[in-house]
Amino acid sequence: MKSIVNTVSGGTRNGTPVAPRRRVAAWLAALALFSTAAHAQLGLATLSSPELSGPVTVFYPSLDADQPVQREQRGQTALMAAENGAPAPGNGRLIVISHGSGGGPWTFTDLARRWVQAGFVVALPEHQGDNWHDVKDAGPASWKRRPLEISHAIDAVLADARWAGRLDANKVGMYGMSAGGHTALVLAGGRWSPARLAAHCEAHIGEDFNTCVGLAAELNGGMFDGLKKAIARFVLRHLLTDATEQQHTDPRIAAIAAEVPLAADFDFATLAQPVVPLGLVRAGSDRWLVPRFHIDRVRAACAACELLADLPEAGHGAFLSPPVPNPPPLLRKLLSYDEPIAPAQVQQAHERLVDYFKRMLLDR
Repeated sequence: MKSIVNTVSGGTRNGTPVAPRRRVAAWLAALALFSTAAHAQLGLATLSSPELSGPVTVFYPSLDADQPVQREQRGQTALMAAENGAPAPGNGRLIVISHGSGGGPWTFTDLARRWVQAGFVVALPEHQGDNWHDVKDAGPASWKRRPLEISHAIDAVLADARWAGRLDANKVGMYGMSAGGHTALVLAGGRWSPARLAAHCEAHIGEDFNTCVGLAAELNGGMFDGLKKAIARFVLRHLLTDATEQQHTDPRIAAIAAEVPLAADFDFATLAQPVVPLGLVRAGSDRWLVPRFHIDRVRAACAACELLADLPEAGHGAFLSPPVPNPPPLLRKLLSYDEPIAPAQVQQAHERLVDYFKRMLLDR
């Protein structure tokens, strides 16, 4: 019987087993990479691009120690990160995040940290006219731009000297939440139009009110609810007349995940066979994007889509970690921050997102 050494060796020399140099080098490199990724800290950098109006926030493995960092997003958010720390070796893969309407990078920090600990570089562009300090274009005007902004963010990271040549440009992951989930569905091959959103709101204004009006108003069961719905229908009929099918894909993106995506304005037939693997995260108690009009219709259309997490009691903002600081009352209500789910459930959902992108970007 061969010994264990001889089984993995390249033969013997004078009776002494000799392992092939290339195989030993590969094992040592893999061991070093695993060790480095396992002990890497959360690097934090900000990039600019002539193609983007705002910054691209990049989280990445760093050998430098985390330090307290304060960042603004509707209030101060305290982070632990190695700001502009020296990059550590990672797994050679990039994941790009599209934030929700009125959002920003810091509510995705804990998820980004998990991806970084697995060796990923994570980038998050600030979407023009629909971010935490500027919402003048929230809605279709922003949705038309967002997918291309994701492509420009990929360009910016791949061109930066810290990661140029170190990331596989053909195995990029993409993740989006809420309006960012809408971006994710577009990049997966879905087509949508503003006119289709108007038709949805015409038919379901009372059942899916805040999809149609955002944070402008709410239905509270009072005597003015009928008037609110009538005004919303009137405004949307005049604003959302464009029936042009909107689409944009990027061949560098190899896997996508959409969390609580806005989806009622899609031609769902275009999502039956996504151009790349598409994973979904569902919050069953979502008050902002009622599941039966959005993610459930995506699931019904896409038999191949993988349900990564499904929490019946979770609200729209359940997986944001840390949560949005100091949300105004209606935003707090729509995010369901007064009915939080257990932290362990958030962590489990994040772990499944990590596993998903490892499977899709590293194991294929």
